[in-house]
Amino acid sequence: MDLDVCVGGEGSPVLVLHGAPGPVALTALAEHLARSHYVVAPTHPGWEGTARPDDLNSVPALAAVCLELLDRLGLSRVTVVGTSFGGWVATQVALDGREGQVSRLVLMDAIGPVIPGHRITVPSGPPTPRPSDPAARPPARGGPPARTTAALRAYAGPDMEDPGLLPRLGRLALPVLVIWGGDDTVVTPAYGRAYADAFPQSRFALVPGAGHQPLREEPEAVLALLDDFLGPQDRTGRP
Repeated sequence: MDLDVCVGGEGSPVLVLHGAPGPVALTALAEHLARSHYVVAPTHPGWEGTARPDDLNSVPALAAVCLELLDRLGLSRVTVVGTSFGGWVATQVALDGREGQVSRLVLMDAIGPVIPGHRITVPSGPPTPRPSDPAARPPARGGPPARTTAALRAYAGPDMEDPGLLPRLGRLALPVLVIWGGDDTVVTPAYGRAYADAFPQSRFALVPGAGHQPLREEPEAVLALLDDFLGPQDRTGRP
């Protein structure tokens, strides 16, 4: 299977996994991280006009593709960063990776687990981007929105959640940073806190004034949280 992947930078490896808006929404994040890290940013098959094989139809299947990508690049002790749907994939990558493959996990307004008393509220339409927002630019390959929606549904299912995910999080013995927009109405901060509490080693950071896309709405605050969490870097993740 062909996979579109952007790589850049030097330092310890970071895998960046996008959500429904596609990889262009994380361009600024990838460029920032590439100043001190080796960044790997794949496009999920089905986005940006890319093909999605019929049997690539679940989050675990997509996570397996990401793990094979890390193997092919010879990477270990990888920090995995995911936003929204990409956060669900990032969590699955951390759960399914072999020992030493993933070292840290960063989730931003992530979906995935079923948390009693909380439901995902799917917005009726995409947010209106600011003129200066990279997400306002057209997709590089012009993938139709209908195909993107179909791909998301194929991976996430109609409810966009996994009832078996939450109980598994307690076995992830690695540092986790959970960043959440204080005004998120898609998945509320209470959902985010419960998500974070399910990990043995987690830090929950609320971003006031941000909604479901805090990186777009409050980029400076989000990048400061990331830089603080990632801390001093080394190059031990690359051969």
